[in-house]
Amino acid sequence: MDLDSHKLHAFSEAYAELESTLSGLNVLVETYFADVPAEAFQTLTSLKGVTAYGFDLVRGTKTLELIKSGFPAGKYLFAGVVDGRNIWANDLAASLSVLRGLEGVVGKDKLVVSTSCSLLHTAVDLVNENKLDDEIKSWLAFAAQKVVEVNALAKALAGQKDEGFFSANAAAQASRKSSPRVTNERVQKAAAALKGSDHRRATNVSARLDAQQKKLNLPILPTTTIGSFPQTIELRRVRREYKAKKISEEEYVASIKEEINKVVKLQEELDIDVLVHGEPERNDMVEYFGEQLSGFAFTANGWVQSYGSRCVKPPIIYGDVSRPKAMTVFWSSLAQSMTARPMKGMLTGPVTILNWSFVRNDQPRHETCYQIALAIKDEVEDLEKAGINVIQIDEAALREGLPLRKSEHAFYLDWAVHSFRITNCGVQDTTQIHTHMCYSNFNDIIHSIIDMDADVITIENSRSDEKLLSVFREGVKYGAGIGPGVYDIHSPRIPSTEEIADRINKMLAVLETNILWVNPDCGLKTRKYTEVKPALSNMVAAAKLLRTQLASAK
Repeated sequence: MDLDSHKLHAFSEAYAELESTLSGLNVLVETYFADVPAEAFQTLTSLKGVTAYGFDLVRGTKTLELIKSGFPAGKYLFAGVVDGRNIWANDLAASLSVLRGLEGVVGKDKLVVSTSCSLLHTAVDLVNENKLDDEIKSWLAFAAQKVVEVNALAKALAGQKDEGFFSANAAAQASRKSSPRVTNERVQKAAAALKGSDHRRATNVSARLDAQQKKLNLPILPTTTIGSFPQTIELRRVRREYKAKKISEEEYVASIKEEINKVVKLQEELDIDVLVHGEPERNDMVEYFGEQLSGFAFTANGWVQSYGSRCVKPPIIYGDVSRPKAMTVFWSSLAQSMTARPMKGMLTGPVTILNWSFVRNDQPRHETCYQIALAIKDEVEDLEKAGINVIQIDEAALREGLPLRKSEHAFYLDWAVHSFRITNCGVQDTTQIHTHMCYSNFNDIIHSIIDMDADVITIENSRSDEKLLSVFREGVKYGAGIGPGVYDIHSPRIPSTEEIADRINKMLAVLETNILWVNPDCGLKTRKYTEVKPALSNMVAAAKLLRTQLASAK
């Protein structure tokens, strides 16, 4: 990270203090996920009591230059040449040449071959994949295969190169470079044509909100939810049986239709203003879209820890991304036909699809993101044509893609926000574009969030103890619609009407009445209906209570 001198000094002090304790031990200090800045490299390689240093040479290519220009004599170098954060097979020939160059710097007996970081971030073993076709499989290496790669490189350095293994690897690398499945010229052209425009909607947000209000006719403090409704055991069973071909498509569609109808009726009974269809047909907010886009592959068992005991199965983006046909229009139109109230179309944004997938490493990440943005743009425009007037494009993972180093923040935020704008720059003023963001510290990127130019943003707020509101207290002006979450959906606790009303009042102290929306922090997929119904009922009651108070105050 960007550590200033006094923080770096603290490392030197701490290790000097530890030196006597470490005596007689081999101590390895391991760094990863980015380049090590020159000053930090200096500090690190001068630490007392340390025998070896490990560096990520996949995401830290500049560190290579620092090592070459001055690595401490007699110390070991753990060279992280095998990527611990992705699922692609290593280019063994390229890695071997890097390692041979390093041998000349640190000495043959002081070089250790390693992964770039721990293998926590990659899937476990390719052996467990029986659905992937052989060509794609030959391009991949999960944790177990990465250990084999590390071993093969170490042996090659020691003069015991496994020629068969290296030539099979070279053939796989070549097949990936030349495969027609990877390159789609139409997509490449469309992405190249994006250069030179910043893809903003034609009118400013306040004019758009006026046009939308004429069409939607919403009360002040409109209520909505974020997208998903509880996924019951019965619902999961229906999806599982359909996937296993145990029930027909007709039976599946009928079951999902019935579920959507139930969710629509419930929201109408609760008197929510802008409805959602509940997403009963979706397994995961990224996988669902990836399965319908070209350029994506899916694993059967490629699970990776997300947090705690929660695991995710990221899709693999191996080629140019495009949308063969509409993905959500059928379900959204069906849901809209069940109600006179506005029904939100529900999409996952390009940056979130990118950040929650294993991404191809043969072109810059932003280029892949622009391709996904163009696919989502097609979907947004098809939803609009189908009469959906409110479309939500979730960017839950925008903040988590931020690089560690401050010098790289601006570039990332620029292309990430641009990708979002590409998705909806072509819609009419009367089409209301929402986005949603989950927990993270937004305060330092608030200007980028404003630059996304969405009409309405719903944003996690109660779980992080309303930190978000402090930005507005400090005078940041926000003119678009905003719904800071009024209760935490990650807890089974049901908030009272008074508690929610109190939260809304805190928001009204720093935000204009006419831009504030009332909604939960996040989707309701993981909750039970026995929790969701009373919580939403109290949320609507709180909004109505405040409408009455505001009207009488006027």
